[in-house]
Amino acid sequence: MDGDDLKALDKEVKKLKRIAGEWAAKMHDLVEERLPAAYEEIPGIAQATYDACKSWADANARLAAEHFD
Repeated sequence: MDGDDLKALDKEVKKLKRIAGEWAAKMHDLVEERLPAAYEEIPGIAQATYDACKSWADANARLAAEHFD
């Protein structure tokens, strides 16, 4: 992977981390402000948060692997 590709991957990792943080904040808001009345929202927000965190973790692992090659 060349320098430009590495920079693009680093930028993607940062973007995915921000998105994961935004979903975590939505989950926090649900727990702190809207439960128990909004309990039906739990599965959707939890899955979206998990997916966002998994996307970040996968991209971060690719970035880490490139740094060790």
